Amino acid sequence: MTATDTDTRLVLRHETIKPKIGARILNTKEELLTGELATAINELLEQRGVLVFPQLHFTDAEQVEFTNQLGGNVEELRGQAVFPISLDRRINQEAVEYLKGSLYWHIDGTMNPVPVRGSILTSKVLPTWGGNTEFANCYAAWDDLPENARAKIEDLSVIHSMWVTGLYHTPEPTLAQLRDWQAKGEVELPLVWKHKSGRKSLVLGNTAQQVVGKCLAESARILHGLREFATSEPYHYSHVWSVGDSVLWDNTGTLHRAMPYDPDCGRLLHRTILLGSEPFA
Repeated sequence: MTATDTDTRLVLRHETIKPKIGARILNTKEELLTGELATAINELLEQRGVLVFPQLHFTDAEQVEFTNQLGGNVEELRGQAVFPISLDRRINQEAVEYLKGSLYWHIDGTMNPVPVRGSILTSKVLPTWGGNTEFANCYAAWDDLPENARAKIEDLSVIHSMWVTGLYHTPEPTLAQLRDWQAKGEVELPLVWKHKSGRKSLVLGNTAQQVVGKCLAESARILHGLREFATSEPYHYSHVWSVGDSVLWDNTGTLHRAMPYDPDCGRLLHRTILLGSEPFA
């Protein structure tokens, strides 16, 4: 167990989950909501990629307050402060198609000039089966790539698009669906994000379409090979939910996905998102 905060009154108490990813926070909800640990939490988040807060049982108001303490709560798709994550149409009719992409490795906000810094999920209803949320540390994966492999990819760029994401869960879309997805545009992003901190991470996931200047076949080998490496055991953490758990992850250096579950079972997570400040570079 270690401590990380110079505050003389409150210390951030945590334990490592795996050597390359994850930490479990041991402070009480009351201690966390003071705001006094926000700087230490943000520093630890960049180091570990994923922070687990076991069974805090945040209310929506408390989760928004905590998110604001960590750097600002961003309004969701339809202006909500808190977004329900569920494939059950009785809960989330309008967002089910959008959320299908969450079942595949991704970074949130690759189509935005400045992606969100991170997100917090709080479990409200468990699935009948499946439904773990998985994470992969793309900072650590980059650091562990052999030097010759890093040299080959460090300056490559990748086209990202929403329509490629759609093909993961709907491989035979109607023309109308395809046009709708493609209307959301494409962006060119670095394959290796050179952060202001001096660290580097891989930018991968289901929006990655093609490496600029490479044919489709070679592009697929590069992107799928790096994703396989980055999501392999040393860098991977699968969270098994208990009701009341909250999990925070660094979206700027961590891939994530939901594991399959019965879409009609009522599984429900409440999400808040942290304001981003650093564009891809």
